[in-house]
Amino acid sequence: MKADIVTIFPDFFRGPLDFGITRRAQEMELAEIKVHDLRAFTHDRHRTVDDRPFGGGEGMVLKPEPLFECLEWLEVAPRESRVAGNTKQSVILLSAQGRSFTQSVAAELALLDRLVLLCGRYEGVDERVADFLADRELSIGDYVLSGGEMAAAVVIEAVTRLLPGAVGNEASTQQESFTVDVKKNLGGADSTCGSNGLLDYPHYTRPAEFRGIAVPDALMSGNHEEIRKWRRQRALEKTLRNRPDLLEGAALSAEDQKFLAEIRNGLG
Repeated sequence: MKADIVTIFPDFFRGPLDFGITRRAQEMELAEIKVHDLRAFTHDRHRTVDDRPFGGGEGMVLKPEPLFECLEWLEVAPRESRVAGNTKQSVILLSAQGRSFTQSVAAELALLDRLVLLCGRYEGVDERVADFLADRELSIGDYVLSGGEMAAAVVIEAVTRLLPGAVGNEASTQQESFTVDVKKNLGGADSTCGSNGLLDYPHYTRPAEFRGIAVPDALMSGNHEEIRKWRRQRALEKTLRNRPDLLEGAALSAEDQKFLAEIRNGLG
């Protein structure tokens, strides 16, 4: 996968791209990530990338010209082709107004051949960039950052770790919070290790007892069905406590629904 990041602060990415799985993926040539300085596509001596918006208002807005010229220089496929799905490329505008970036979106992007991430700044970006240049807008949360650089780093990290070979044990990426269709993705692997759209279940390691706190008996039993049931119930508990919204779209068995009803009634 190729990824191009367009920003006015290219030095920001010296750290995020040089560690962990992102660095490993680049060294293994699974991902090719390049950072481009938007100011290189300006034509005035001040290298101006922003201007005041028509109609007034506080703050400055990124101008369309440098962004359009940058993508033309990068030879990105036309927007119409990208939207129609005729090419496995996407131009993403990182924006507080964008669609929520989720694990399922990361998985979708990991199937593409090329990503171009546009890092917004100041009070936003000229709307013609969103309407005629980018094919999607993404937000990493319901809060406002000073720019899209942090969001771009998050997207790169989440997508890169889903590339085949980037993580030593690929099955581990199917056992994490928010991941769905575990049995399908793992080719029928046992279900003691799948969140299947819920938050992840608790994990324990050695020692079996630490400062008087013991590992739950179910995990020490060696009984796969007992382990599966314990993990599923703990995942349901944690999801109900921290992210009850995830339960609305989760595939819940009759056993799951009964357990949740018991918790809500104070019996679980």
